[in-house]
Amino acid sequence: MPTTARTVLFHDLGGPDVLTIEDAVVPEPGPGEVALRVEALGLNRAEALFRAGTYYYQPTLPASRLGYEASAVVEAVGEGVTELAVGDPVMTGPGIEMSAQGVYAERLVLPEPCVVRRPASVDAVTGAAAWLTYSTAYGALLETAGLKPGDHVLVTGASSGVGTAAIQVARRIGAIPIATTRTEVKRKQLLEVGAAEVIVTGEAEGDTVAKEVKRITGGRGVEVIFDGIGGPGFGTLAEGLTAGGSVVLYGWLDGRPAEIPFNWPFTIHTYANMALTDTSGGRRRATAFVNAGLADGGFRPVVAEVFEGLDSIQDAHRLMESNRHTGKIVVRL
Repeated sequence: MPTTARTVLFHDLGGPDVLTIEDAVVPEPGPGEVALRVEALGLNRAEALFRAGTYYYQPTLPASRLGYEASAVVEAVGEGVTELAVGDPVMTGPGIEMSAQGVYAERLVLPEPCVVRRPASVDAVTGAAAWLTYSTAYGALLETAGLKPGDHVLVTGASSGVGTAAIQVARRIGAIPIATTRTEVKRKQLLEVGAAEVIVTGEAEGDTVAKEVKRITGGRGVEVIFDGIGGPGFGTLAEGLTAGGSVVLYGWLDGRPAEIPFNWPFTIHTYANMALTDTSGGRRRATAFVNAGLADGGFRPVVAEVFEGLDSIQDAHRLMESNRHTGKIVVRL
């Protein structure tokens, strides 16, 4: 008789209310696959966009899965799996196509490259909040922008999971993170995470942020801007760069067109995490960096709230869409 597991599915595009919990078949792991028992889920903004139909790829309806990131334990391995064994604590994230492989479930089967080891000392909630945020910050800041010790980096929307991870990644290599946030209430939290300075933007335009950046850096500007927002504020924001600096755009939450300022020369990079983690070498480097920080305590994922049980998934998504939180939202199974 086939094994089933409670799984989050959606049959229509929309808000959190479209998410349902149903029994889905869990096959035996085939060649190159691993079977997982899920312990906790880490929510990402991409998943809200995906179920709403506004992500960069579309869900496959009438029944789509959801979710990139989970902490889990390996329950079985298929033929040819050599890097993982039964009982190993792991994290998911790289190479997942959410419609077919989404991880919002009590049990699931994934290809081995979609699963990375979790240090034995790292609990399930921490692991669920770690992989995508820290690997994105690592790939964007270090491998793409070439952030160096002593550099200043401006992190916009810094209260997000990726933003708080970027602050810690910058600190780990000796760079100096400057954070932006829209509300005063998040200033203290970002300073505690490791931001050297926090710019509270409110409704301020990018030129106001650029002026503050120049003041903080003694008129020089930052070497790197790490931006997940884009839109019209991008052009004046980039005026805060030092000559020859770099902007890394890892998201485009403001879909409106952006202008490019004339403070050349500077470089604009667009960043997609799969370009790094879908390759074996990139996945190896990212995993080594992330796990080293998790194992020695240098990386401490900021967890805004832990919801209990798969039945809380709609409420967890409602909190994510409210933008009231700092850091990651986790659902513990």
